[in-house]
Amino acid sequence: MSSVLESTDVKNKLEDLSGVVIKPGENPYNALINACNNDPAEIQALYSAHRVRRNAQQKEKFLSPDFQELIIDQHLLRLEDKTLQPPYVDPRHCMVFWGRPPWHILELAAEVQRRLKAAAPNLWLMPTPRMHITALELAHSRTAPEIAAIREALEPTIPRIANHTFRHRSRLVKPMVSYDLSALALSFLPAAGEQASSPPNSASSAAAQGQGEGEEEEKHNDAYTYHHLRRDLWTISKEEAGLEIASRYIVPSAHITLGRYLGETDHDTPQKRAAWVKAIDEINAWLEAEVWSTNGGGEWFVGQERGLDVRVGQLWYGGGRSVMLGEGF
Repeated sequence: MSSVLESTDVKNKLEDLSGVVIKPGENPYNALINACNNDPAEIQALYSAHRVRRNAQQKEKFLSPDFQELIIDQHLLRLEDKTLQPPYVDPRHCMVFWGRPPWHILELAAEVQRRLKAAAPNLWLMPTPRMHITALELAHSRTAPEIAAIREALEPTIPRIANHTFRHRSRLVKPMVSYDLSALALSFLPAAGEQASSPPNSASSAAAQGQGEGEEEEKHNDAYTYHHLRRDLWTISKEEAGLEIASRYIVPSAHITLGRYLGETDHDTPQKRAAWVKAIDEINAWLEAEVWSTNGGGEWFVGQERGLDVRVGQLWYGGGRSVMLGEGF
């Protein structure tokens, strides 16, 4: 096996900036729900606080006169540049539950990538077919046999998990670019009663939202948030399947990775870094002004088009293989 490379997580810890304190042994997703009194508006506010504070924190780092360097993902660098350490094979195996973005969100993400690439031509971009949101990470950076054992333990529960979003529909809204010294993502907020711009039109959707078939679907109470979905996946895996959950981080974030830095060229002077931060601010201003209120532009029902993707293998950068893909709506 190749020499061990340091993970970007070591230098780039994703800390929870929401202010919620998790007690040892409890379902960590319940902590935020309880702190928010099970109120979707309060849950959305904490997700928003986390991403706003983190962007402000990272902006300060980019503009600091003490700026040192970007955090380059050495695994991805070797996978992209075959001359560095041939033949390089990523040794990290994982097991996750992914949500797959529907087509209109993929189109939006591609447009955001285009704007980012114009500001930083050397960015590595996540291919749109590989885009995903990690609803729950069961295990990471393990060997293939270790992941196979976890999958086997979960086997009886996998269909229920993959299809969970068909009857438990959470809505994400208000995308914006979140960033740090290693990567960029399109992050969303759990919905909290906003006007629905693209509701799924089906009897099963009405039932999932607690409505009769003839009722209007334009407004949603959003009582079942994305954080409730994450809580339920943790509960099913931990309490019913008996697994130990070993996620890298548990923070109030709902995001799909857009790209990563593979070199310093686009950011090697204070002027370039200031222009980069300005470009991200401008993209986020465009998203808020033009996309949040556009029909279907900023709204995403998790499970729309495809259910949850139970996935194993070398999963970084959208790889791996599907064990089961749940039913979409």
